[in-house]
Amino acid sequence: MTGSQWFLYMIEYSDGRLYTGITTDIERRFDEHQNNHVKRAKALRGKGPLRLVFQQLMANRSQASKAESAIKKLPKSAKNALVTAGHFDLSLLD
Repeated sequence: MTGSQWFLYMIEYSDGRLYTGITTDIERRFDEHQNNHVKRAKALRGKGPLRLVFQQLMANRSQASKAESAIKKLPKSAKNALVTAGHFDLSLLD
């Protein structure tokens, strides 16, 4: 396989809100968020405990970024449905 694997992920804040991001390493990135690493997302500061509730392997960074953008525009109910389904329908990006 050439290039890096990219993942789309969602983290649930302690208050139930959802954060969406992309990464090449889920474990490393979640650890950065959870442990207040300097590279954590500012949106997650002080929002713990955090819970990784969704992850999906994407074809490449472009696809991951497009999916991230699409999910961030969804209402909370649709994001919750996505977490429950456990899969983002990539045909929605076309």
